[in-house]
Amino acid sequence: MFERIKHYLSLIKFSHTIFALPFALIGFTMGMIKMNGAEGLNFPLLFIEVLMCMVFARSAAMSFNRWLDRKFDAINPRTAQREIPAGVIKESNALIFVIINSALFIATTWFINELCFYLSFVALFVILFYSYTKRFTALCHLVLGVGLSLAPIGAYIAVTNEFHLTPILFSFSVFMWVAGFDIIYALQDEEFDKGQKLHSIPAALGKSKALTVSTLLHIFSAGFIIAAGFAGGFNWIYWVGTAFYCSMLIYQHMLVKPTDLSKVNLAFMTTNGLASVAFAIFTIISILIG
Repeated sequence: MFERIKHYLSLIKFSHTIFALPFALIGFTMGMIKMNGAEGLNFPLLFIEVLMCMVFARSAAMSFNRWLDRKFDAINPRTAQREIPAGVIKESNALIFVIINSALFIATTWFINELCFYLSFVALFVILFYSYTKRFTALCHLVLGVGLSLAPIGAYIAVTNEFHLTPILFSFSVFMWVAGFDIIYALQDEEFDKGQKLHSIPAALGKSKALTVSTLLHIFSAGFIIAAGFAGGFNWIYWVGTAFYCSMLIYQHMLVKPTDLSKVNLAFMTTNGLASVAFAIFTIISILIG
């Protein structure tokens, strides 16, 4: 039983939740402060529901991506040992897992509020549609960015049932940030993508130009983080977190060179994980102490 759970956690790369979840917590905290004192709101229950939405949506998206790409994964030396091509998880079971998580995601939003429920269908379409995009456009990284960017604004809406400029700016930052680091990750498969007629920025532009595009996206991400700081009127603690976030963006681009991809995983997982977690901690503290 525990071994099977381990396999499914590996299938969905549960550890990668560290990217979007901290920004969802920022959106939730902003909404909680705004709605403090409002009657009928159960913040602990809402928090659990938001976490459930994050887990269900991401599990559906990742398992669908693994199911759809199973034939490509089987012939790519880097991915041949993933659970489906390795036979650890059956194709049919993976698809059932997608359906169950998609249904649970929509059902959970129903218990949050009406706006979240209606938007859940749009969100689910975006995160599932991403898996098809590499088959016809090099802009697939941007679609992934859109999917993860829904975290801060989605969590804010879950609490407030309305939109607000600051969490939208956070969403734009996540959009640029995720698209940028996904391009870095895709550098590993440049030749494979070309051979299989799959699309990506590295396959379309080459490693050097792809890194330039990634750098530009991360500059815009930093710009939206700064804009959110002014829009939200955050105190100095927020700006400490912003400085750290920007430094991690710079550092990951120092790690990866067109001629040296040995540190791609360090740049992709470690620096971005640290960036999102540390930034969220500083931002949430700034929000709570006003």
